[in-house]
Amino acid sequence: MDKHYADKGYISKALANDLLEQGVTIVNNVRKNMKAKALSLWDRAMLSRRFIIETINDQLKNISQIEHTRHRSVHGFMLNMIGGLIAYQLKETKPQLNITNAEFGAIVVMA
Repeated sequence: MDKHYADKGYISKALANDLLEQGVTIVNNVRKNMKAKALSLWDRAMLSRRFIIETINDQLKNISQIEHTRHRSVHGFMLNMIGGLIAYQLKETKPQLNITNAEFGAIVVMA
């Protein structure tokens, strides 16, 4: 079962049920006009760190220049992708998730 973490956008119950039937769970914070729902410790931690993940994706696309849509060959695509990942790994300061022991314990319980 896949989990997708989203912002506070409104998702209808029908769409959420259709996605759930396909094995996709949407995890998001609730808006003022939505009913409250219980979230696991891991889901709450991932929602609060969602901006860090988006920052990493942005850095990979813009600073490491991974996003390029007009490759002439598969080899060129792979070379660009690997070069960008290596450049990102060599950066001295990178965003971190800083997962606590309790949150890491929630991962172990889920597995």
